[in-house]
Formats: sequence, C-alpha cells, structure tokens
Amino acid sequence: ADSLRAQQPSQTRFLTTLHAPVQRKMETLARMHVADQAAGVSVALMVVDHHDGSVLARVGAPFYSDARGALGFVDMTRAKRSPGSTLKPLIYGLGFDRGLAHPNTVFADRPTRFGRYAPQNFDGQFRGDVTARTALAQSLNIPPVALTEAFGPQRLMASLRAFGAQPELPGGKPGLAIALGGVGLSLEDLAKVYAGLAQLGKAVSISDQRSLEAGADQVIAPRAAWQVGDILRGIAPPAGAQGGLAYKTGTSYGHRDAWAFGYDGRHVIGGWSGRPDGTPVPGAVGADHAAPLLFEAFGRLKPALDPPPPPPPDTLIVTTAELPAPL
Repeated sequence: ADSLRAQQPSQTRFLTTLHAPVQRKMETLARMHVADQAAGVSVALMVVDHHDGSVLARVGAPFYSDARGALGFVDMTRAKRSPGSTLKPLIYGLGFDRGLAHPNTVFADRPTRFGRYAPQNFDGQFRGDVTARTALAQSLNIPPVALTEAFGPQRLMASLRAFGAQPELPGGKPGLAIALGGVGLSLEDLAKVYAGLAQLGKAVSISDQRSLEAGADQVIAPRAAWQVGDILRGIAPPAGAQGGLAYKTGTSYGHRDAWAFGYDGRHVIGGWSGRPDGTPVPGAVGADHAAPLLFEAFGRLKPALDPPPPPPPDTLIVTTAELPAPL
C-alpha cells in the first residue's frame, strides 16, 4: 500500500491484483517462519500467477514494525540482494537454447581457473564428470561458470533485462562472478525470471495492479525452458514435502540471503530469508531455511500442484550416448 501511494500520491482508491485470502495466508506463514529465528531475521514472499502476471500476495516483511529488530518497514520483495545460485536455471536455459549443452551433456566438475577466477563448490568438493542435469540439481559451480564464459556474461545480463529484471552491477562491467550471485537482484526481479521459465521462456509482465500488460518477448526457446523445468522438478523436496515442484534454492556469500523459487503449471512463488541490514545469519542456507517456506507456501495456496506443460515438439529427449557429437 505504501508503494502504491508513493507512486500515485493523489489517488485515493487502488484496484490491485492481491487476493486477500492468499495474502493473509502468506502473512501468517511469514510470521510463523520467523517465530523461532534469531533476532533481526526477516522473511519475504511473493505469489504470482504466471499466466497473466498478477501478484496474488506480496509480503515484504513478517511485521511492519521494528519490534523484533528485523526492520519490518523495509520491503524485502524490492530490495536488491545477491541471488546466490538462483540464476543457474537461467544460465542452463541459455546454454540449452544456444546449442552449447543438453541436459545429458557431460561437464567436468574439477578445479578450473577462468583467468584469475577460480570458483569452488559450496562444500569445497568436486564431482568429476557429471551431466548438466546432475550439475544443476546439485547446484555445482564450475559448469554454469563455464557456460557463462561460453555465451558471455553480457548475454546473461541482457536476458535478465529481457525478462523484466533490473539488475544492479557493482563495478559496471559484468564478469563471470555474476553466474554465482555477483549481481544485485530483488525477489521481484527473480520472480519475473522464474515466471518466464514457467511460461516456457516467454517474458511475463508482473504487476500488483489490475491494468496488466501481457509479456511478449520470447527470451529463450520453449524447449530450453522446458528442459530446465524438467530438471528442477527432479530435485528432491525438503523432508516430508511432496515432490513435483520445479524449484531452486540459493545462498549468498557469507550466509546473508537464503532464497527459494518454485513454479508449477500456474503459479510461481519466491521466498527470501535473511537480515535486511545485510549482516550474516550463521548457518542459513536456502535448502534449509527458504525451501521449507516455499513448499509450505504452495501447500497453503492450493491442495495440489497444477501439471506442467508437455515438452515442445522439438525437444531432444535422448541419453548422453545418443546425443549429436557437438553436445
């Protein structure tokens, strides 16, 4: 409400896309999620219908006041933060789109230097030869950096903007570090990217207001977006949760941000947990802190997931051995 009033201070009535029952459920979930967290930890959630871009719920903080030291008046759906590993699905989508890789293409996950940049995996271990499907499912770091080097970090930035995101880049010129979170993006920015993946590579204009504009740009090929979704649906859900949701988690450097984004055939939900002032939350990782929030949000949104779309006709579904030689 504050944001809408700031944009149009003379207006006294706003017609929004927010769905009151869904909004209430998500606000309750956010408050429950931080009840046993350390002081100052906040949560943000967005629920979007990716068919028309309407925002059904937007929770910028669990509490509007600063009672728990969590800076509740800061809308964390709009704050720019490091996305951690949440850009990896888009990176693979761009690689699949440009014919640089296929879900069953084999990558070498071993110590690699890209100029002076030598990324490590989250656990410091390397897995050797792995398929792109395994590399994305396990959120390994060498393969997506190699893909970003192949198609160019500028293309990744251009794709983010084509999906409607407004990335903020420290230093101005994109380098390979953006593949692993070295760029500023908001929860809303990332929701647009995941809505685009859910719409088989087509940009979705997300809005809180009724005057919705249809997204028109085909950013990546439908088959490439479907292949990404097929991999994400195969990632094991949190303990006790039902599978079938296409989702990805992320953790920013220093445990400052824990992310989870997921989509089915109708909705995309994004969740963030951390401290608005950017101080670390020791031990906080997306898989443990944000993924349960995401799955609980889908459970409160509806009784069952909407089915995903079928693979586009030109999707190549074959084993590694059957791939064309360039792949």
